[in-house]
Amino acid sequence: MSESRTALLVMDFQNGITERLGNDSVVGAAGRAVEATRAADVPVMFVRVAFRPGYPEAAAANSAFGALAQTGDAFTQDSPATQVIDALAPRPDEPVVVKRRVSAFSGSDLDVLLRAARVDSLVLAGIATSGVVLSTLRQAADLDYRLTVLADACADQDPEVHRVLTEKVFPRQAQVTTADEWAKSL
Repeated sequence: MSESRTALLVMDFQNGITERLGNDSVVGAAGRAVEATRAADVPVMFVRVAFRPGYPEAAAANSAFGALAQTGDAFTQDSPATQVIDALAPRPDEPVVVKRRVSAFSGSDLDVLLRAARVDSLVLAGIATSGVVLSTLRQAADLDYRLTVLADACADQDPEVHRVLTEKVFPRQAQVTTADEWAKSL
């Protein structure tokens, strides 16, 4: 059996999302995870949610994204709001995946990139815990990836939802730890 290959997914740490959250500690934890991952020569991949001009991917029936067309170009792929925050700036050799839905896999080429890199284990960091992290974890589990969630590198508008997910739901399909504990294991 071949050795496991891991990648860190840094999801939705983009200007328009992190500024609404107002939680510097989650950005700090994600930053420590990114630096430790890079130092260990483990792949880091960034994921951001963005749409084409005019939002052709956002169906009116979609309760999460249907109203985006009314926001002008705020969440289009070239908008400053959809770019990865400077504190976690991707290196030129680190892929930045653009997704069109909540899960990092939906409407993106993430699975293609992961398979090409022979990644079979994912470490998840993201905003929001009840959004991109939950959706990506569920889909990744169905795709047979081994999973780790960095609880302190995830955040949600509702701290109780974050707690329930990281303490009760995620452990059913993933190892849940902190950025610093995971970094020590590298």
